[in-house]
Amino acid sequence: MGDAAYPAPPSGSGIKTAILVGAIVALLAANVYMYLQLDRVKTDMAKLRESVLTEITNLRETSSVTSQTAKRHLDSLKDELETTRRQANSMATQAKAEALKHAEQLASQIEAEQKKQQEQVASQLSQVKQSADTQIAAVNTDVTGVKSQLGMTQAELQKTVADLKKVTGDLGVQSGYIATNGKELAALKRLGERNIIEFNLGKSKQPQRVGDISLTLKKADPKRNKYTIEVLADDKITEKKDRTINEPVQFYVAKGGRLPYEIVVNQVGKDKIVGYLSTPKDQVARN
Repeated sequence: MGDAAYPAPPSGSGIKTAILVGAIVALLAANVYMYLQLDRVKTDMAKLRESVLTEITNLRETSSVTSQTAKRHLDSLKDELETTRRQANSMATQAKAEALKHAEQLASQIEAEQKKQQEQVASQLSQVKQSADTQIAAVNTDVTGVKSQLGMTQAELQKTVADLKKVTGDLGVQSGYIATNGKELAALKRLGERNIIEFNLGKSKQPQRVGDISLTLKKADPKRNKYTIEVLADDKITEKKDRTINEPVQFYVAKGGRLPYEIVVNQVGKDKIVGYLSTPKDQVARN
C-alpha cells in the first residue's frame, strides 16, 4: 500500500506552536488568578482600613469619655479636699475654743483649791499656835515649878551639906564629908566630890564584892554599935576591928593614889551592917 494510507508525522514547528499556546493559556490563567487575588487583597485592605478607622474612632471616644471621667473625679477630689480643709479649720477653731474654756476652768479650779488649802493651812496654823501657846504656858508653869523645886532642893542640899561633918579617920587622915543617914548620903552623892557605893553586908565566910574591893563581916555588935570587918584590896587582907558607926575606916589601894578609900557604917544589926564605900574621883596610882 502506498503513503496515502498513513498521515505524515507533524513537523517540529507544530510542537513548538502547541507548547507556546499552552504557555500563553497558563500565563493568562495565572494573570486571572493574580488579578483575583489582588482584588481580594484590596478588599481585605479596605476592610482592615475601615476596621482600623473604626477602632481609632472608638478609642478616641473612649479616651474622651475616660478623660472627662477622670476630670470629674479630680474635680470631685478637689472639692472634697476643700471641704475637708474648711472642716479642719472649723474643728481647729472649735478645739481651740474648747481648750481655752477647759484651761479657764482648770485655772478657776486651781485657784479655788489654792484658796481652800490656804484657808486650811491658816486654820491649822491657828490651831497649832493656840496649842503651842497653851503648851508654852504649861511649860512655863512647869519650869517655874521646877525652878522653885530646884531652888528648894538646892537650899535643902546646902543646908544638908552644912550639916555634914568632916572627921579624922582611923588612919589619922582628915576625911571628906561623912553621911550619917539616908538624907545626908543623898546630899553627899549630889555633892559629887567622891564616888559613893552603898552596901548591905551580911555575915559570911566568903568576901562580898563592894565596888573594886571585897569585904567580909566578921562580927557585928548592935548593942555597942561596933563591928569587925576584913578588907581585901590589892590581894591583901586588912582587918578593921571593933570599929564604931559613922567612923571613917580608911585604907589605901594602889590605884587610889594619895587619897584613901573610906568605909562608913551607919547601922549595925544582928549579923549585918549597912553603910557605904567612898572612893576618890580621880584615881591615880601612887609612886
